[in-house]
Amino acid sequence: MIGAAALLTACAHQAPGPVQSMGSARADAPAVAEGLRELRAATAPYKNLEAAVAAGYPRTVADCIVDEHHGAMGYHHLNRAYVDGTLDPTKPEFLLYERMPDSSYRLNGVEFIVPYRFWSRDSAPPVLMGQKLHHENNFNYWYLHVWAWTDNKEGLFANMNPDVRCPGGGKVYIATSDSLS
Repeated sequence: MIGAAALLTACAHQAPGPVQSMGSARADAPAVAEGLRELRAATAPYKNLEAAVAAGYPRTVADCIVDEHHGAMGYHHLNRAYVDGTLDPTKPEFLLYERMPDSSYRLNGVEFIVPYRFWSRDSAPPVLMGQKLHHENNFNYWYLHVWAWTDNKEGLFANMNPDVRCPGGGKVYIATSDSLS
């Protein structure tokens, strides 16, 4: 499962706007605002890919996750040491990077996951920052994306970001709506 999760992998900064939403989830809601503050403080050093590598995230990820209609997630850099049954805004399992035309990496956001072996698929979903995590049955985990470093007109917690691009240089996984629900 974790090997498959590695299928999912960037360091200029683009400041997000003050309020992003996904449904009723607003970045200025107390649970969201506090979690986002902690998340940004913890991940700010990872805008430099070398700092992320030093913290246990891989330098290179082969595949960029893209949806042909909704944008992309980018490259998912997984820190396997954080894959457990806990959710901690200061320790995201995945860092979401975009490879820029000049070959630099830009940190756009993160993805939190909890494998079903730690939190049953049939139980109530885990909650982080006031958000219920979603099922990812292909990889057998709960997940939540947070676009902490790049605006996303689809929302702070949206799966895809229409402004994120995957370069043509690597294998591109075409996500389906079934794999993202």
